[in-house]
Amino acid sequence: MKNMIMIAQLVIGIFIIVLVALQQKGGGLSSVFGGGSGGDFSTRRGVEKYLHFFTILLITIFIVLSILVFRVK
Repeated sequence: MKNMIMIAQLVIGIFIIVLVALQQKGGGLSSVFGGGSGGDFSTRRGVEKYLHFFTILLITIFIVLSILVFRVK
């Protein structure tokens, strides 16, 4: 059972990485250190909105599975 949870974590982790990479737009490394253009916040619409919510859902599932790994023997 523990191995199945860990495999599920691996698969979900890969999906999270892909979804986060799809959401990045033109920031580059300059925005990591504060050099990006600030203040360009906008409302998420269409596919971007669904990617955002699906990412949050997968992260929540990942956290729950991480807690379960320590509970299952």
